[in-house]
Amino acid sequence: MSAALALAVAATAAPAAAAAPAAGAGVTAVAAPTPSPTGTSDIPNSPVGEQLRWLLAAAAALPVPEDQIKAHFSAAFLSQVPPAQLNEIMKSLGGVRLESLTAVTPTALSGVVTTGQGRLELSMSVDGDGKIDGLLFGLEQREAPRSWAELDRRLRVIAPRVGFLAAEVRADGTCRPVHTVAPDTPRPLASMFKLYVLGATAEQIRKGRLSWDTPLTIRPELKSLPSGTLQDRPDNSTVSVREAAKLMISISDNTGADLLLDKAGRARVEAQVRKWSDHAALDRPFLATRELFLLKAADYPRLAKKYLSLDRSRRYRYLATIVARTPLTEVRVWNKPRDIDRLEWLASPRDVCRAFAGLSALNTPPLGEAMSANDAGLGLDPKAWPTVWHKGGSEPGVLTMGYLARDAKGRTYVVTALTGDPRTALDETSAGAELQALVRGSFAMLSEGRVRG
Repeated sequence: MSAALALAVAATAAPAAAAAPAAGAGVTAVAAPTPSPTGTSDIPNSPVGEQLRWLLAAAAALPVPEDQIKAHFSAAFLSQVPPAQLNEIMKSLGGVRLESLTAVTPTALSGVVTTGQGRLELSMSVDGDGKIDGLLFGLEQREAPRSWAELDRRLRVIAPRVGFLAAEVRADGTCRPVHTVAPDTPRPLASMFKLYVLGATAEQIRKGRLSWDTPLTIRPELKSLPSGTLQDRPDNSTVSVREAAKLMISISDNTGADLLLDKAGRARVEAQVRKWSDHAALDRPFLATRELFLLKAADYPRLAKKYLSLDRSRRYRYLATIVARTPLTEVRVWNKPRDIDRLEWLASPRDVCRAFAGLSALNTPPLGEAMSANDAGLGLDPKAWPTVWHKGGSEPGVLTMGYLARDAKGRTYVVTALTGDPRTALDETSAGAELQALVRGSFAMLSEGRVRG
């Protein structure tokens, strides 16, 4: 579970109103080099240019104090992206250096920047007071495939293990596949597992056992590692189910996921997986992110080997005793794949479609708000696609993307791509840009009714 590939932020009436990692990932697994903030000679002397100069300097001296953020960002922006969340996402970029500007007006600009995560496209706009009201760091746009055959060829270049499904969600909630690659083979999900946690939470709310306003106590033993911001809040402070769910999806907050898993109950989350997956046995015990980090990165491989040697019932006890007593301070970042086929959350592309379809059936305003808070820069035309949901995930050797989108005619589609390499870490920036192009092209072909390459 690695760092952000992209940051999509907007706080006006723009449809992509959110801030989040493109892959919906977890802990930063690789310490990325921090680019210098220089390269500012071509920035115009205009309101938006002055804000860009400030942002480049601020990105090199994180965290940015809250009063400075409020002085430079509009109130509308900060109502959707609070200062702590903005600092977390900027930190995940690993620094920002301007390479070039491609379009400039007095109130908006776009260009290319180098970050610790690679090259990204930048867009920025300011309001009438000269404050930043729109910000986008997105994966470089690549040409979308024009046929399913082209998509298959390009998909197999990304990683040695791939799964893919593009499907229409019928009125009865079932997935009708239109194009697939290994649709029934389970693959590692990384943070896409949070779909199941959200589903179990929504189911408990539907049954009246929880509400979106139920407070969750951020107990020390439930704190996890970034991505996210809840781990930085005071011990035993509270957060609502609504906020934890939105943070879990929009910025892949790991502590938010563990709080919701604890509140819904591991057994109920596992029951939700059984409902939506043909491979539920692979996800028992259903791990919390804190547990996964400890197994993969605290005295590795000792804890992991012992855990994997146990039968299922003894694994639950091992998590509750040995793993639970291991402090997070023992976790060390890793940059090569570790047991991605055994220490992970696993599902097939068809399973993922069922999860998206199941969430759609459970949809309420808070759930829809969480799922649509961040499209990771996919950028579908909002007039043609008024609803876009996203969740993805990554860790060394794993990169996944999943989308549900509903078109203007009310037709609902799901596209998911699961890629992995058990030997070598994927280049997430390059692979992410390519996967995003494949997803974008898939929705175009689905809307056109294409069923062959």
